[in-house]
Amino acid sequence: KKEKKRKKEEERMFLAHLNRGWRASTMLRQRMDVRKRETFARSLSSSLRTRENLRNVAIIAHVDHGKTSLVDCMLKQSQSGLADLDMGSRVMDSNKLEQERGITILSKCASILLDSKETEVSSSSSSSSSSSVRVNLIDTPGHADFGGEVERIMNMVDGVCLVVDATEGPMSQTKFVLMKALAQGLRPIVVINKCDRETARLGEVENEVFDMFDAVGANDEQLDFPIVYASAKMGWATLEEPEGSVETDDCDMRPLFDTILNHVPPPMVDDVTPFSMLVTQTQANSFLGKELIGRIQTGSVSVGDLCHFISPDGNSISEDAKVTKISQWQGIVQTDIERASSGDVVAIAGFPRAGVNDTLATTSVKEAVQCVPIDPPVLSIIVTSNSASPLSGMDGDKCTFPIIMERLEAEIETNVSLTLTKIGSEQVQLHGRGELQLGILLEQMRREGFELACSSPQAVLKQDENNPESMLEPVEELVIDCHNDHAGQVIEKMAKRKADLV
Repeated sequence: KKEKKRKKEEERMFLAHLNRGWRASTMLRQRMDVRKRETFARSLSSSLRTRENLRNVAIIAHVDHGKTSLVDCMLKQSQSGLADLDMGSRVMDSNKLEQERGITILSKCASILLDSKETEVSSSSSSSSSSSVRVNLIDTPGHADFGGEVERIMNMVDGVCLVVDATEGPMSQTKFVLMKALAQGLRPIVVINKCDRETARLGEVENEVFDMFDAVGANDEQLDFPIVYASAKMGWATLEEPEGSVETDDCDMRPLFDTILNHVPPPMVDDVTPFSMLVTQTQANSFLGKELIGRIQTGSVSVGDLCHFISPDGNSISEDAKVTKISQWQGIVQTDIERASSGDVVAIAGFPRAGVNDTLATTSVKEAVQCVPIDPPVLSIIVTSNSASPLSGMDGDKCTFPIIMERLEAEIETNVSLTLTKIGSEQVQLHGRGELQLGILLEQMRREGFELACSSPQAVLKQDENNPESMLEPVEELVIDCHNDHAGQVIEKMAKRKADLV
């Protein structure tokens, strides 16, 4: 009975991956109905196995609910070389703009090792025992403007930790990231953070989270989510609702580690099919150039293997090139390895022209791996050179439009939530997800020595498919906390912007 139950669970997990588009080509998914997919899955079950020593988990939440602090705490208690750092160091926010503004802008990877038998945290070293489980952690942004960073990493993980503030409860971005996780068939772990605060309202927040799951259409399995009560600042977690103060000397993050090992399924891997990997992120390496980051979907790859990359639509295939480097995360540090296999999250060098959403694969593979669709942009600005200003050239040394255009084109190769539309010989329209995202890009360019002019942001309109004569405008959910004395003025100003009070 146990063996039959295990095979049935493996088949169910594979069907979930298959429906998410990780194994089959686009043409195959379009032509095969549910019954044919089940038959196809059974025929391939012999080449599939579960990697019990691996978990891939993303940390998602609304802005300022404690994602990065939670990852820091997990890294410290896993002895990943951060034990001497302060609790509030936020080592995952390595970008200067992230440190200055106190927010996460880019998704980042890290890893810890857990003991699967005693569920104790072990050192994150390459020479781990057979009972150790590697947990790849992906820290994501919490601001809605950087939601594209959350969307594109969903195909790298098999589970998510949804962090919710114990005082504020679920917010607008909490709902957004939850919808993206549920759409991929993931079963979240709810972590109610900041439980050490006197203003924490644990029972109410727990009910609000359940109502949010139900409102966004979670199935029965997803509604049966585990809850972990935690304080990333104090470094403890518990499965029971804490009453009063918690003695931090006797508590640690072990209950959260237990929940991850027991609730997040190990990845279903295919070692027989040739190597393929969807590029989710890129990063610059001062010695090797561009590194491609992603999760290996099928097969394995070694340093020196011949590979090529395929465009997202599958129409363009590059020339063959050798893999020059493969690296894996040990804590927050990348360590070189000689070989990686299906399910691993790695960085691969040797393909400077490949970009995000391209498929890196061995030379026998000719079809692209389907990528997760990204929500369209909602705001746009017009960018041009600052040649019309009498102060042109006084703030930067990169002032001409071709140089500005080249920088913007390089940005959209790595940031899939941005798009460009050229509207003239000296103007380009830049589309993004919000004012903060566009502002961060402009500030980064200013620090790099660029000088440019831009217009005020405008909402992106699109044509209604049901009524071609009408245009649709993006809608945003807004939560405003204010004193009762100012509520009337706030409502009045929002009414002028055609807001509906809900």
